[in-house]
Amino acid sequence: MKALILMLALAAHSFGGEFAVLATGFRLHADRHEFEGPTVKLFQKDGGFTQLDASLVAGFETEVEAPAEPAPAAPVAPPVVAAKKAPRELVEAAARKNGLPPNFVHSVVSAESGYKTDAVSPKGAIGLMQLTPATAQTYGVNPYDPSQNVEAGAAYLRELLIKYNGDARLALAAYNAGPGAVSKYNGVPPYAETQTYIERVLQKYKKAGGSEAGQ
Repeated sequence: MKALILMLALAAHSFGGEFAVLATGFRLHADRHEFEGPTVKLFQKDGGFTQLDASLVAGFETEVEAPAEPAPAAPVAPPVVAAKKAPRELVEAAARKNGLPPNFVHSVVSAESGYKTDAVSPKGAIGLMQLTPATAQTYGVNPYDPSQNVEAGAAYLRELLIKYNGDARLALAAYNAGPGAVSKYNGVPPYAETQTYIERVLQKYKKAGGSEAGQ
């Protein structure tokens, strides 16, 4: 059965930069890139970068930004207090910051917590993206803070997608059961919970208009 490959196809007006196109068809957004010997660094606007084997990259596509819209007239008075962002807004921001399709991250959050910021699983997973304390520690975030929780979860998803060369099923399996389980079984582990989780996320993503390649 062919692996389902997640295509990171983002709206052109959302970013300025380029897409690194991997040999699998996986497209990863970046602000710019630099080759260093056998590796290539994909830089993000926030100064962070992802490093991967240059042999995995088939090429780069320049992103064309939409024409800038005229600046709106200045408001009479700025708001006194900024409104607290809703969970869905946090998901959108974290997905775009990490170069991921927002609908994909939304599908994960929906399956993980149903957008409940105070969700805690029987196993101790916390928040919107059900971070384990260990994962939260790895990314240096407070898992009880919704914004930090989603940003770390999205960053972890990006890392897993790169680790598995864009294979959405393996990335989701690792997110749910851990990379160790994927390595142990050399693929999606035979856990009913994990297999059901993968199908739930991919079905939600497909219904939201997500595209998959390699079928």
